[in-house]
Amino acid sequence: MRWQGQELGVADAAALPGMERLNGLVRSVTTPEFAGVTFHEVMAKSALNHVPGASAMPFDWTVNPYRGCTHSCTYCFARGTHEYLELDSGHDFDSQIVVKINVVDVLAKELRRGSWRNEPVMLGTNTDPYQRAEGRYRLMPGIVAALTESGTPFSILTKGTLLRRDLPMLQDAAESVHVSIAMSIAVFDDDLQHSVEPGTPSAAARLDTVRAATEAGFRVTVFLMPILPHLTDSIPAIDDALTRIRAAGAARVIYGALHLRPGAKQWFMLWLQQQHPELVSSYLGLYPGAAATAPKAYRSWLAKRVRPLLRVHGLDGHAEDDADRPRSAGVSGLAARSTVVTTSRGRAAEEAARLF
Repeated sequence: MRWQGQELGVADAAALPGMERLNGLVRSVTTPEFAGVTFHEVMAKSALNHVPGASAMPFDWTVNPYRGCTHSCTYCFARGTHEYLELDSGHDFDSQIVVKINVVDVLAKELRRGSWRNEPVMLGTNTDPYQRAEGRYRLMPGIVAALTESGTPFSILTKGTLLRRDLPMLQDAAESVHVSIAMSIAVFDDDLQHSVEPGTPSAAARLDTVRAATEAGFRVTVFLMPILPHLTDSIPAIDDALTRIRAAGAARVIYGALHLRPGAKQWFMLWLQQQHPELVSSYLGLYPGAAATAPKAYRSWLAKRVRPLLRVHGLDGHAEDDADRPRSAGVSGLAARSTVVTTSRGRAAEEAARLF
């Protein structure tokens, strides 16, 4: 293991652009276990991030132990966050991972404040808390413990199968607070999945995790999103995905068409040009100029395909962009607004992209 030591508060002329001024940087680490990846360990000043009141997000608080993500999904909306550090939203986002090594202690302190009202906290809104780095740093057990001990309900959205490591702890947590679990699975074709999101576990591995969480007593939501125009939006592809999701025991599906936000759009279009050049003109028509969202006509067309299949497979679910519902401080409101299903053991229990 090679360590690149840095002193707190001292600028490092040899650091990556932007990182020399990263407040709280302790050291940058490389290790053979993560070839090509550098971890930038920082001392965070805060753990709880408050979502701006004007946000459309259905939750008010998030915790993000990592910044950047080795899942390397070409479409990831959070890619633009790396540009705030003067890193690029492509390869740097995949390989320069910021780790808040003191996040557990800071979070516990914030949760002890008299002003904290035990509002629901969402994990996984920016970058994945169960990406591969979590196997090295093990921050989530401490986060789960701190939230549970303070009586704070929380929700987890992940693509990471490492979630299975913490299922016993999450079961215990659900005895005293509301706990919600959701798994994101966008692509069920193995070749396409390896190409468009090369750092993620396979769909089969994620479905096994859904099954394990279901057997542990959770009603799990699967995010079937983004659905990729002309790649994963055919009736056979959607039907196959829902068949496998239902067989894994999921209770609910939320679907949505691809978003191409600034920071992600250029990298996804580069991938598309290299892997599916025949689709470039179609995508430019769907996402012209600075447009980030698929046009309403496409989303309506997609709904006419997905919703009947949801009924056929007995899966509760709806579109990501269904009619707006009010934000709620309760976890039930969080589930109702298209995020995750509220669960506890045995009972019902990208504005954030800028949040560090």
